Amino acid sequence: MTTFVYADKFFLTSGEVGPGYLEITDGIFGEFSNEKPEKEAKILDYSGKWIAPGLVDTHIHGYKNHDVMDNDADGIKVMSEALLSCGVTSFLPTTLTSSKERLKDVATTIGEMYQDVNGAKIQGIYFEGPFFTEKYKGAQNPSYFSDPSIEVFNEWQEASGGLIKKIALAPEREGVSEFVEEITKNGVVVALGHSDATLDEARGAVEAGASVFVHAFNGMRGLNHREPGMVGAVMNLEHVFAELICDGHHVHPDAANILMDATGKDHIALITDCMMAGGMPDGHYMLGEFPVTVADGTARLEEGNLAGSILKLKEAVKNVVDWGLATPAEALMMASYVPAVSCQIDDVCGSIRPGRAADFVIFNKDLDLEATFLDGECRFEVQ
Repeated sequence: MTTFVYADKFFLTSGEVGPGYLEITDGIFGEFSNEKPEKEAKILDYSGKWIAPGLVDTHIHGYKNHDVMDNDADGIKVMSEALLSCGVTSFLPTTLTSSKERLKDVATTIGEMYQDVNGAKIQGIYFEGPFFTEKYKGAQNPSYFSDPSIEVFNEWQEASGGLIKKIALAPEREGVSEFVEEITKNGVVVALGHSDATLDEARGAVEAGASVFVHAFNGMRGLNHREPGMVGAVMNLEHVFAELICDGHHVHPDAANILMDATGKDHIALITDCMMAGGMPDGHYMLGEFPVTVADGTARLEEGNLAGSILKLKEAVKNVVDWGLATPAEALMMASYVPAVSCQIDDVCGSIRPGRAADFVIFNKDLDLEATFLDGECRFEVQ
């Protein structure tokens, strides 16, 4: 069955096009055309609207009162469906530092159920830790920190059925270069964060194959003119991507702007780092093993430190445009194509291309989400 979607503007990797018609056949993208199709087919008329690829959240711990570390398949299914209301059609369920055994159990659970979700698609697992250091631990439990171990990672990867796409570590741990070289050879992305590393230590990890910096500015040694540190590394090293939380609390808009100018927006992956309180009222929640208070748009530990976010990815897109940091096309690219590329999942998500699953979102000209389509079917619509 063939359907054509008409809209004023389409955001493709080649640039903005439209008005025109995008073909969808049996849930798969076809070609775009400026001309009305000659063959008879159903036309979905979104005059005045903008069509973009489904958003891709590559760093998200929870949503709608469920946490990946709960190790609950049904909870992850709730997350998957609820994320459609955020414009997210693909995501990487993200773990927290925990015991080796708990992480293996979570990897096993997701590996067994990831194809059974009915909403946003699970394109892999992101292990955030446990190979971190204490100074910038954030909401990670330092009692589980250790040096990276290929043997332990292979246990987790086997348990997941090969689903771990990305793992984060601190560059100053022992054995980092050997670990990074080994697992990147097998197609796993290494991210750097929760770290007090120097520029040289970060550079060594990048030269070994690391390619992403975890929530830039947060949980890392800051920029100093005599020791550029982790922030200096993400701004200065080539061929790396920066995760960025644009909720207005984690990073000042001007700092975000400086980073975007330094790296180029094609190397900025907007993420949420959302925890279980996303989409929920203010109150008391848990992030892994830590109690968190959610109020005034933030999630904080008892001592006041930020503990993940309650950001929705569609809000991050709107924020960077409203702050004057990016055009709509750039903002949407940073929330779809770039995160997909950064995690090496751009072969299955992050762009509108012929032959790909027709996962896309509809925005109005104020960048308010109006609908989310999955495999060519409308699965969320603002009433």
